[in-house]
Amino acid sequence: MKEILLSALACPKCHGQLQYDANNQQLICPADNLVYAIKDNIPVLLESEAKPLNQSQPVQE
Repeated sequence: MKEILLSALACPKCHGQLQYDANNQQLICPADNLVYAIKDNIPVLLESEAKPLNQSQPVQE
């Protein structure tokens, strides 16, 4: 994700800055401990679609 796009995005809940997790293709709000998915290179910034940070990590086998 380009830095300029990332700097323009904000958490829909607290309006804080999001952190980009390139490995898991998701955006993380550290203030709210929420994770927003990125689907087809489009961030899904809906609070109703966000997952808690501890439940969003994929299970590695």
